[in-house]
Amino acid sequence: MSRAGKIARRTFLIGSAAIAGGVAFGVYMAKKPIPNPLLDDLKDGEAAITPFVKIDAEGITLITPRADKGQGAYSIQAYLIAEELDIDPATAMITPGMPGQAYYNASVLSEGVPFPAYQDGFVAETLRDFMSVPAKLFSIQMTGGSSTVPDGFDRMRLAGATARETLKEAAARRVGVARGDLRTENGAVILPDGTSIAYTDLAAEAVEIDPVTDVTLRPASAWRYLGKPDLPRLDMLRKCTGTEVYGIDMEFQDMLHATVRANPAVGTAGARFDASAAEAMRGVEKILPVSNGVGVIANNTWRTFQAAEALQIEWSAPDYPGTSDGIFAALEQALGDPDSYDHRQRDEGDVDVALEAGDVIEARYRIPYLAHAPMEPMNAVVRVLDGQVEIWTGTQIPLFIRDRAATIAGVAPEAVKVYVLPMGGSFGHRLEMTHVEQAVELALAVPGRHLKLTWSREEDMSHDYPRPASVAAGRGKVADGKVVAFDLSVSQSAMAPEWFGRLSGMSLPGPDATITTGSWDQPFDIPDYRVTGYRAPSMVPVSSWRSVGASGNGFYHDCFLDELIHAAGADPLAERIRLCLHEPARKVLEAVGEMSGWDGPSIAEGRGRGVGFCMSFGVPCAQVIEVTQTEAGIRIDQVYVAVDVGEVLDPTNLEAQVFGGVIFGLGHAMNCALTYEGHAPLETNYHAYEGMRLYQAPQIEVRALSNGSRIRGVGEPGVPPAAPALANAIFAATGQRIRELPLSKHIDFV
Repeated sequence: MSRAGKIARRTFLIGSAAIAGGVAFGVYMAKKPIPNPLLDDLKDGEAAITPFVKIDAEGITLITPRADKGQGAYSIQAYLIAEELDIDPATAMITPGMPGQAYYNASVLSEGVPFPAYQDGFVAETLRDFMSVPAKLFSIQMTGGSSTVPDGFDRMRLAGATARETLKEAAARRVGVARGDLRTENGAVILPDGTSIAYTDLAAEAVEIDPVTDVTLRPASAWRYLGKPDLPRLDMLRKCTGTEVYGIDMEFQDMLHATVRANPAVGTAGARFDASAAEAMRGVEKILPVSNGVGVIANNTWRTFQAAEALQIEWSAPDYPGTSDGIFAALEQALGDPDSYDHRQRDEGDVDVALEAGDVIEARYRIPYLAHAPMEPMNAVVRVLDGQVEIWTGTQIPLFIRDRAATIAGVAPEAVKVYVLPMGGSFGHRLEMTHVEQAVELALAVPGRHLKLTWSREEDMSHDYPRPASVAAGRGKVADGKVVAFDLSVSQSAMAPEWFGRLSGMSLPGPDATITTGSWDQPFDIPDYRVTGYRAPSMVPVSSWRSVGASGNGFYHDCFLDELIHAAGADPLAERIRLCLHEPARKVLEAVGEMSGWDGPSIAEGRGRGVGFCMSFGVPCAQVIEVTQTEAGIRIDQVYVAVDVGEVLDPTNLEAQVFGGVIFGLGHAMNCALTYEGHAPLETNYHAYEGMRLYQAPQIEVRALSNGSRIRGVGEPGVPPAAPALANAIFAATGQRIRELPLSKHIDFV
């Protein structure tokens, strides 16, 4: 075979998929194909036609590189490939594979463009497509931003279609017929006479054929799996029988265990420590300094925890406020301070003139730091042997982990293997890698041994990088029963630059859009409309939390809009619909009104309902929540939710994701906060950080619409509207307007 043929086979798909549906830019590195990583370790008889499909005589393996943290990512990726490959994915082996540039996320950066998602003109869409270029160049293999389905919708179907057509070509050459005369069914090529040849029987021949890239994707009307009701999650049997292997379940013979105690002031270096008492404890093998703290190695996890508690450590103090009161004072000081100005992406009309005179409505809001608090605490297994590093962990950023581990161990990145495991939750927690850094540092002290590091629940809660605390101020005006002026200012520490700096060592220049995401980009047409972000000093190191900036800004924007609508004497739902300038979003609002039988916020004495709306990750989501005021407190009775994701690929899982988002959003709005004293949170376990209880869970009804111009993800958009819908419902039932989260600081729940 010619050299050109070999290169084409090794580099198929990635170059073309990088610009699928978008614009090809004349930049060499942006267009340069990426080698197929599966070819590096192929055995005789194995065919890796694309980076997502490997076939040998024993079976078919589907590579699903977006991490699964409970949201069903492995399952939907497998269905996307299988739909075009024409196999039952339940019969295939499914694995995230080794991390590599081929699996960069072409969609995750698209939300960072300076256009709101409801603007889908040529310039906005071109720029969104262009964001795949830096994702490719910087090898951003990341799971997050509700991007798994948008990123994989075309690319993974193309991978399946290319593998299918290449296998047909192999069969055609074998039997001497035209490929167009063949069809496929359930993992086999069907000849004109009805004879079938299994894909697995064609693997060796497919290796010698350049991939057939001129393929046509099947229309939705021909889908066998996608879009069908009751599509089974491929991991349900393992999860329902307790046989799924998470990171915390990994075991190896003769394995050592470790844990750490790090500085309560997250990100601050440790100081002097006395390990004499801990070293004398049973099973303890080594006690070593690690970045920001001290690590303990012992022969089981419990003994590492006990020894870590026995350490006497003198911690260094950071230079930011050590209490929540001090933190909020700094946030308030930055709000409106010209020296703290960060950005203003929405400024329509003339807000200053509109608010110069007359009755100006004002309100101030604030939200606390929030932990991610997944059920599975952070953990990793590491082995260092003969210049090679192996890592087993649940992560959303495997390439970042590979490269950081290589730096710590002093080896080339190619010498590090990262085995990505299913995760027991994340909500953004596993976009960090501090635990892996600590595990590699400790594993270097015990070469050749598998070392399993596990954070205690208390360490996991107190050394999380939480959702930022922030404050906001709203000023507005109404006239003739309408909202006519809206001015919102938000102050918080920068999240995106801090997070990216920890991962890459590089500081992101420019403003931090997450300060106002979920407020500046809402699809409403208000004559005088302004949203401003102020960057407070860096304090507690912060990170991405489920729905990122929209998690707090959805509360600010929608609650203040509700206050203005009330002041105007307008109906909360009708005025939102009147103001809405985006047809899919308007239809979502109309749908939730129909679902709830909306005829106003008041239901009966002591009963009310509130509307919440937020567009996040391009998904308009509206919620109506009904509550009852009882003698013991507020009871949440019913939640109606309407969303538009453009195309519904898995109706059952979509409903589950929205259910989970609503419960997650409500539980945190009701009860959760991290309160700081001495630079450390007081809430270090679930007894002090209590989400929604089972008996408090309302009935939830979900309706999915398909009017959007792009396919979208749904893991996060159900979260932002929950808090404002609940706060607005409480106002409708009680007349009490609550502007601070958690709501339980001001009202009881039953």
